[in-house]
Amino acid sequence: MNSNLEGKMQMLMPEPQIFVERTLALIKPDVIDKEEEIEDLILQSGFMITQKRKLQLSPEQCSNFYVDQYGKVFFPNLTAYMSSGPLVAMVLARHRAVSYWKELLGPSDSIKAMRTHPHSLRAIYGTDDMRNALHGSLSVALAEREIRFMFPEVILEPILAGQRARDYLNLYVKPTLLAGLTALCKEKPADPMTWLADWLIEHNPNKPRLQHQITEEEHQG
Repeated sequence: MNSNLEGKMQMLMPEPQIFVERTLALIKPDVIDKEEEIEDLILQSGFMITQKRKLQLSPEQCSNFYVDQYGKVFFPNLTAYMSSGPLVAMVLARHRAVSYWKELLGPSDSIKAMRTHPHSLRAIYGTDDMRNALHGSLSVALAEREIRFMFPEVILEPILAGQRARDYLNLYVKPTLLAGLTALCKEKPADPMTWLADWLIEHNPNKPRLQHQITEEEHQG
């Protein structure tokens, strides 16, 4: 590889700064028909959907999920509403996922959201202070608890961040990606994304070898 070209490519690839959080998102029963539309908006906003399931909660399950709200005047109506039909639960991941998702949602009262945050999701899809279309975790700690509630079978392994993420990328991703980007600059294809995707598949260092190739090598040995 040309050393000058490699140096230029490295300048274009600064050290990754990766700090990933997870949060729980719920598409509530009254807007379940907007599921695909809402998911597209989530992805366009820079989130990854790492887990997803459609389910219907019983009133008892809703009571357990909203245990922090127990005893409040609206609690019976809340559990009745949340158990009135199927909902979609999703685990969203990105940098500062909790705060960004709350910002995208807007105020919990959809009527207020329509006045103060008209482009927020609750303003667009919600109806009032209870039927506000979507749920989001209020903190990182609550997000972990709520994710475990909705996805009890999922093992929540910590997402690599900081130096561990940089080490992982430098060891397993950056060498091959850098070579691919260098080849891309030399080739200048009309469709660079598809070309790079094909190149990475072809030059994947972890690509399994076909059995007949192994057999031929064994015969040669």
